[in-house]
Amino acid sequence: MQAILDEFDEYLDLQCGRSAHTRRAYLGDLRSLLAFIGDRSTGLDGLSLPLLRSWLSAAAGSGVARTTLARRTSAVKAFTAWAVRRGLLTADPAARLQVPKAHRTLPAVLRQDQAFDAMAAAKSGAQQGDPMALRDRLIVEMLYATGIRVSELCGLDIDDVDTHHRLVKVLGKGNKQRSAPFGRPAGEALDAWLADGRPALANAESGPALLLGARGRRLDVRQARTVVHQTVAAVDGAPDMGPHGLRHSAATHLLEGGADLRVVQELLGHSSLATTQLYTHVAVSRLRAVHDQAHPRA
Repeated sequence: MQAILDEFDEYLDLQCGRSAHTRRAYLGDLRSLLAFIGDRSTGLDGLSLPLLRSWLSAAAGSGVARTTLARRTSAVKAFTAWAVRRGLLTADPAARLQVPKAHRTLPAVLRQDQAFDAMAAAKSGAQQGDPMALRDRLIVEMLYATGIRVSELCGLDIDDVDTHHRLVKVLGKGNKQRSAPFGRPAGEALDAWLADGRPALANAESGPALLLGARGRRLDVRQARTVVHQTVAAVDGAPDMGPHGLRHSAATHLLEGGADLRVVQELLGHSSLATTQLYTHVAVSRLRAVHDQAHPRA
């Protein structure tokens, strides 16, 4: 069975262009399904629509989030369709399996003054020139300035950054390339990191990676998340958030500043405009809160 999963993983990678994160999640979902049918002494040829529904129902009963259920459904539908084409199944049991709609909640975002305070705290921490502090400042500045995903940030190579035009070249979901601009503060953080921070940490294992960990290897996503959580936690009244929160904040502040929705979609690398439209609800809700507080006839 592992050989089949490995082949499916290769299919997701080479033909579908799925990210490593998505592939890991899909394979984990499929292992969950295989364990479920194994407990019922059933193999792949015994897969049926009722059995798949029972698997999802058991997951829902255990408290699995709707977003996870939606992903599990997508994973099994992709797998069974592939298995039919591959000749492993004679019919597709998941063809009529419905993907549950994920309940979308408004993301927590920083106010603009809180975002400025977070950037100021990171800048202050880097004043002494400590390499790690210089890196941490660049992490938060670049995430907020560009709105890129943390995985995209950690995947950047030095050559992906155009310091003259202040652009980063990003390889996003589905191996789609896009460019994201950044402003002067992020540019200053980048210059300081390249001049004084990265050279102090770089070694033979660094390769072309832009951001490095303490041992000189490419920065891990988990380390970047920790940096963001700690930086934002130092801001009075700020909600607890990681890199995705800075991405939400960047998108919301762009829309509040009058940016066109489709431009924001392109900057964030969203394949669907509907995903970007979520941020319009955030911006409107924040405007309504200000109106209710400030207008005499609110």
